[in-house]
Amino acid sequence: MRLRAEEEARLNSILAPIKNDERVQDMKNYTQHGRITTYDHVESVTRLSYWINNRFHIGCNEKVLSIGAFLHDYYLYDWHETDGGHGLHGFSHSNTAKENAKAHFGIGVHTQNVIESHMWPLNITKLPRCREAWVVCLADKYISTKETLLCR
Repeated sequence: MRLRAEEEARLNSILAPIKNDERVQDMKNYTQHGRITTYDHVESVTRLSYWINNRFHIGCNEKVLSIGAFLHDYYLYDWHETDGGHGLHGFSHSNTAKENAKAHFGIGVHTQNVIESHMWPLNITKLPRCREAWVVCLADKYISTKETLLCR
């Protein structure tokens, strides 16, 4: 899965303001799966989502797709430490990430749906309601499985 030079440039132009934010940079301090940081995880999900959209001509809004994918795990805590109230992380982090993204970046309702529904079907009531949300949900499942199985 390689992005073309023009795709890299477009993706970088969409995400530059977000990636340069110090709170987003803080995601490099948290482990997601195995040895993978949360920052590296969301970057992989974003790149795969962008690739899927372009290769399969799905017609997603690139900004909603890219920002939603990059902020889908913007919860800003170590989910491995359950004493901080994160014991039900799988069920709650998507809402935390959505609220953080709303507060810090003023995201719209479609981007909010991408973030809050990425754990479907675990969060059965948080159904992906737009094509961007479906793409990110699928890309996240693939990347998470790959990271969990191969990065131990």
